[in-house]
Amino acid sequence: MSATLPFLPFALPEIGDEEIAEVVDTLKSGWVTTGPKTRRFEEDFTAFLGDPGLHSMAVNSATAGLHLALEALGIGPGDEVITTTHTFTATAEVVRYLGADVVLVDIDPATLCIDVAAVEAAITPRTKAVIPVHYAGLAADMPALLAVAKRHGLKVVEDAAHALPTTVGGQLVGTLDSDVTVFSFYANKTITTGEGGMVVTRDPELAKRIKVMRLHGMSRDAFDRFTAKVPSWYYEIVAPGFKYNLTDIASALGIHQLKRARAFQQRRTELAALYDQALAGLPVVLPPKPSAGEQHAWHLYVLRLADGAKVTRDVQIERLFAAGIGCSVHYIPLHLQPYWRDRYGLKPQQFPQSQLAYERMLSLPLYTRMSNDDVQRVAGAVRATLV
Repeated sequence: MSATLPFLPFALPEIGDEEIAEVVDTLKSGWVTTGPKTRRFEEDFTAFLGDPGLHSMAVNSATAGLHLALEALGIGPGDEVITTTHTFTATAEVVRYLGADVVLVDIDPATLCIDVAAVEAAITPRTKAVIPVHYAGLAADMPALLAVAKRHGLKVVEDAAHALPTTVGGQLVGTLDSDVTVFSFYANKTITTGEGGMVVTRDPELAKRIKVMRLHGMSRDAFDRFTAKVPSWYYEIVAPGFKYNLTDIASALGIHQLKRARAFQQRRTELAALYDQALAGLPVVLPPKPSAGEQHAWHLYVLRLADGAKVTRDVQIERLFAAGIGCSVHYIPLHLQPYWRDRYGLKPQQFPQSQLAYERMLSLPLYTRMSNDDVQRVAGAVRATLV
């Protein structure tokens, strides 16, 4: 690590005075679990997406949201759900929660998102749903994927953990024709509630089921029961639900983070452009860009070593850390993880594009608190690793 410069972490949230004041207000209010702040956050999220026909439901993680979405769609034993191998395990593990099987497919090397042709080739009579992942903040090819799903009668649940705010055909992810979209507000995401997520659907029946199942399968939530002005203690358990609600403390953060989402995206875009300029000409593959007129959330800035690089990815990461630069890898593909590899007998050669990308990729620091000088420092360190 540099003796003169502080360590530059891979990610840092940007929490302002408004978020802090809202959290303090929540603590003073006496209502700290799911209540009025969460309801406000949900309403604000629907307004942000710009479609009043949507239902936005806050949950304690995107993993919980994906689980709720698949449960509401009726996924269960004997079913198959297709997703990309190039994702975090949460995308796939929720399928196993429900006793269904995961079918992993490769990525498009141009976008690092799910390969739609591979999806169609993997469909069997057991296939019930597809979970595309909008990798790093760039949208998957949703028009093509939705067309495939429609032809085969499949449900589509978008893993939009990286994709706020990302557009497809000028529409924000969350407003497309998929069945459910799930966003993440984890600490390193484009907006954060510390832990948390949002489930979005246009289907009122799916929304009703998700609302019931996120809190123990109760017919009425605690906020309704405990704030009623008349005796309102009675409830019914209509299903064996889960404990997936988001607290008002977390929602207090989300209310103000959401107000800053567009400014955050603009700054991330500026930082990504600075990286592109500073890294041009090096033996690296820069991150894929959105199509003309589309918006990239820039959750991650993922660099890949080119054929001419004289260093391995692992050595490069070691050298960057030695220079005081934090970085990460997104992701160790699921086909290399012991559980998925062994359960389904997976081999790297089944996923050549994901395997090649994994062996050469690393994620550089990208967050709104970074300065332009920070970008230049990282780029200089990357350059030094390659000579």
